[in-house]
Amino acid sequence: MLQIYCKNNQSYIKVENGSSLLEILRDLNLQMPYPVVSAKVNNKAEGLTFRVYTNKDVEFLDLTDPSGMRTYVRSVCFVLYKAVNELFPQGEILMEHPVSNGYFCDLRIDRKLNDEDVLAIKQKMQEIIDADLPFKRVEQHTEDAIALFRKLGMMDKVRLLETSKSIYTHYYILDGTIDYYYGALLPSTGYIRLFDLLKYEDGLLLLTPDRNNPDVLPTPIKQEKMFAAFKEHLRLEYLMDMGNVGDMNHACQNGHATMLINVVEALQEKQIAKIADEIYHRSQGEEPVKLVLISGPSSSGKTTFSKRLTVQLMANALFPYSISLDNYFVNRKDTPLDAKGEYDFESLYALDLPLFNAQMKALLEGEEIELPTYNFTTGMREYRGNKLKLKPNMILIMEGNHALNPELTPQIPDENKYKIFVSALTTISLDDHNWIPTTDNRLLRRILRDFNYRGFSAQQTIARWKSVSDGEDQWIFPFSETADAMFNSALLFEIAVLRPYLEPILMSVPQNCPEYAESHRLLKFLRYFQPIKDKDIPPTSLLREFMGGSSFTY
Repeated sequence: MLQIYCKNNQSYIKVENGSSLLEILRDLNLQMPYPVVSAKVNNKAEGLTFRVYTNKDVEFLDLTDPSGMRTYVRSVCFVLYKAVNELFPQGEILMEHPVSNGYFCDLRIDRKLNDEDVLAIKQKMQEIIDADLPFKRVEQHTEDAIALFRKLGMMDKVRLLETSKSIYTHYYILDGTIDYYYGALLPSTGYIRLFDLLKYEDGLLLLTPDRNNPDVLPTPIKQEKMFAAFKEHLRLEYLMDMGNVGDMNHACQNGHATMLINVVEALQEKQIAKIADEIYHRSQGEEPVKLVLISGPSSSGKTTFSKRLTVQLMANALFPYSISLDNYFVNRKDTPLDAKGEYDFESLYALDLPLFNAQMKALLEGEEIELPTYNFTTGMREYRGNKLKLKPNMILIMEGNHALNPELTPQIPDENKYKIFVSALTTISLDDHNWIPTTDNRLLRRILRDFNYRGFSAQQTIARWKSVSDGEDQWIFPFSETADAMFNSALLFEIAVLRPYLEPILMSVPQNCPEYAESHRLLKFLRYFQPIKDKDIPPTSLLREFMGGSSFTY
């Protein structure tokens, strides 16, 4: 017999050696608000079919946990793939990226997708779910798995596994259909309680339960600009034959890493120059743009983007002047409180909105103002004689979390503002059915930046990440579609470059803390990427903001 400590009810239970987590769960008879979908075993994410052979700590997870939600979404994706495979044997489906509160899937068949096709796929998915078919996990030598996927014509997985350098590989079988997923799946299709499939643009939108309320599906929202940004970068990647990580790994092994870096950096600079040109043309009109507002989620590279945009604006004979929103914080004692009674510095109302609007309006009317400076040591606003008056061709640059929120600048006419949303819209996928979450890209950047420049460990950064993400959902993402321009700061090669920096930082997270599960997952994810040396990363690269060596001052 083994001893299992259940973290959910803080109790010990004796189980037979080799018991599955599913069997242990039934013996525990836990009362949880939502059905259990996966677990953490000694702070490592595992599926419910995982069997224990030594004493373990176990925490069962439902859909409110990010790891549990990932397990659920992966399983729904497999059901979608099986349904498409049965209805369109000659077709293929690519799970590409999250958008509009769902996941966009590119269905490639011999004709244009119609509503009847979508309904047929959805009905077939429901049939598979109702049959309660098991997801069977198979583990074998990587060479044998590569041979199997080659025989099946799944070359995206062949290229990924050929460069993984692992001895063993696991894959899944669902009633004869074989696929690969880099994390655990549900025990069977019957565990899928809720999903929907909609026609969206030229493809499909897969909806899974709302992470905050798993009893309902999220309502799709219009994200036309974000969708267009994703599609443009995907188009460029396909033109470069870089559809997935396996393609990139092969290109780097064949000596093309430097060219890849140069092309991707050039494409990004071209995009910045295009935005600068548009700002210039609008600044010369009857109602000229005088204020450029830049917003985006954490670790999206807003600061470097602002500096590179400044250079491009100067090349257009404009004179940018940067104003920090941080200097408009209210005095600390006047900061609003969050639900825990602590200062909420992420809130829009932590800023002195009346003062900010009055000063911006005065500047646009040709008046001289004295800019405030916020003293973070005393928590008080100070004035140090820093005066400003707009000169001809001068344009204000403002970067911050709330820059696109209409409540920030209600007194500034829209025609005088140019709004930019910056985010790492990661488009490269591990393979056709495993996309890379944009949040993972930004979390990796933040872990490195916090370690290098703020003295925070990976454990501390991971622990804060949920509150950061919740703040972004409230204050940043709702205003993304109001932007005049959307800048994708993700770099095709960046995770491969960051891997050698991040691995020792992530490996320092101790196993006996809750954050170990996330660090372990990220480490497994990083190992799909063949490392790229950073010697060819230019000093103006956005990536230098996180790894160091930038020619900009931060």
